[in-house]
Amino acid sequence: MRRRELIAAVAASAIPIAAWAQQPVPIRRVGVLMGFPEGDKLAQSYVAAMRQNLAGLGWLENRNILIVPRWGGGDPEKTRAFAKELAGMSPSVIVTSTNQATETMRQETQTIPIVFASLGDPVGSGLVESMNRPGGNVTGFPAFVETMGGKWLELMKEVEPRVTRIGFIHHPGVAPHRGLVRAAQAAAPRLKIDLVPLAVHNADEITVAITTFASGGYGGLVTGSHAVTYSNRDLLISLAAQHGLPSLFADPLFAESGALLSYGSDQMEMFLGAASYVDRILKGSKPAEMPVQLPTKFNFIINLKTAEAIGLTIPPVILARADRVIE
Repeated sequence: MRRRELIAAVAASAIPIAAWAQQPVPIRRVGVLMGFPEGDKLAQSYVAAMRQNLAGLGWLENRNILIVPRWGGGDPEKTRAFAKELAGMSPSVIVTSTNQATETMRQETQTIPIVFASLGDPVGSGLVESMNRPGGNVTGFPAFVETMGGKWLELMKEVEPRVTRIGFIHHPGVAPHRGLVRAAQAAAPRLKIDLVPLAVHNADEITVAITTFASGGYGGLVTGSHAVTYSNRDLLISLAAQHGLPSLFADPLFAESGALLSYGSDQMEMFLGAASYVDRILKGSKPAEMPVQLPTKFNFIINLKTAEAIGLTIPPVILARADRVIE
């Protein structure tokens, strides 16, 4: 081959390589379907922490990743519309929170990987086949285990020994809440507590349930985490205060907003864990083989302002056990 032809051949072969090198890095889309209202500052901090953790893992917004958040706020129709929208975008992975959002998203796609943070009983809810081997397109980080229902009653009894009646606010349509109520019912006789399950689906039913329960005499309230309870947080807290009922919720946001007590898993830990699973999926891991991770960190918060308002003195030994005391 003559010299001129050799140079031309080399130059021609180099063009595809140079062109390939100049191609922009593909941006991976990550959908997020939150069961919280969009204005919920704590929930926004969870998403922000997830973004930050992903950035630390090399996934930079608008460079190689695009995060698309949607906020269902406990509204079934809105959640369904957002789930359909996100599935239609064909993202690489979708992060969800709450059973409602996760189950709705699962109905829209059985192929796009879904990583949940903050829900209950993924096996009983039919989201995964088992904790160790989820088996489908869903895995993640649940907020609580069924036995938490009994733990909540124990804490309420320790904080207020005079309580002999406890109303358990729950959504009867979700498996995790049915499990929590069963655990609470099993613990109630030992604690000499009359447990009153209060099934609710919306704000009106919450008002009726608490008002009716309060008319039966002094008692306490325990509330399971759900999109309906999150979206009606202010209503639940105000009704408990109105009727002078000591109240316990799973999420710290409730105690920070005026409930007497909160005891539950660290939500931030779950969203940071979700970011690590997103990273693994974007790098090729399959959710079917990624075990569901149970919570390892729990927070106990006491609101002394609320205790004073309802005339309750918290024993010093209980205050010493709290992770945080709001004064």
